[in-house]
Amino acid sequence: MKIVVIGGSGLIGSNVVRRLVAQGHDPVPASPATGVDSITGEGLAEVMVGADVVVDVSNAPVWDDDAVMEFFTTSSRNLLAAERDAGVGHHVAVSIVGADRLPDSGYLRAKVAQEAEIEDGSIPFTILRATQFFEFLRQIVETGVEGDRVRLSTGLIQFVAADDVAATVAELAIGAQVGGRVELGGPEALGIDAWARRLFAATGDNRDVIADPHARYYGTELRGGELTPGEGARIGKVDFDTWFAANQQEAR
Repeated sequence: MKIVVIGGSGLIGSNVVRRLVAQGHDPVPASPATGVDSITGEGLAEVMVGADVVVDVSNAPVWDDDAVMEFFTTSSRNLLAAERDAGVGHHVAVSIVGADRLPDSGYLRAKVAQEAEIEDGSIPFTILRATQFFEFLRQIVETGVEGDRVRLSTGLIQFVAADDVAATVAELAIGAQVGGRVELGGPEALGIDAWARRLFAATGDNRDVIADPHARYYGTELRGGELTPGEGARIGKVDFDTWFAANQQEAR
């Protein structure tokens, strides 16, 4: 099965490609580095020839609200049009748990818009909504830095390992289209402040963590379990201790 992986050289994409190769499929990593640009359309028609499935795990190169919206909507429209012309039978995309519950976040609004493009298109689809990755825990914690302390939201988040996300994407790519969303979260939900304390304990970081219910998470205030999956969600196998043991250098 030929499976085009948009964003195939990134954290999730490269992992998905490795898994599909191991399973005997023909994954094609596609990105500007390989001459395929989902924004300009360069190389899309060529890479789609003979493709059975397209997996979109690409991410916006910028964080400005308008630019992120433009990236996800334009990219999705171009991909879906190229897939339609090539007769691709299944579009798989990765989105974010809780995206539709946090409209104050420009990035999450853009992900909702991406999902809408996919749902309104003519290609059979599966959308995987995953929680945030352990691999971005350090980055998220550092957004709360205030001198020698860190102020973070108490809102719950259910970190999942990128490896579990990639395994799920690969499984969905070779399966039948769902025509809707699948949710994936990690094994444990904690407040972002509590995750910071766990990370600091593991890395020997002595900074104080201030729990602030009003601290913003990428521009939005968390009021409930917006960043945790709902009932019936898939749960990843890798917990924090297992992930940290395998990724100590990256986590520091």
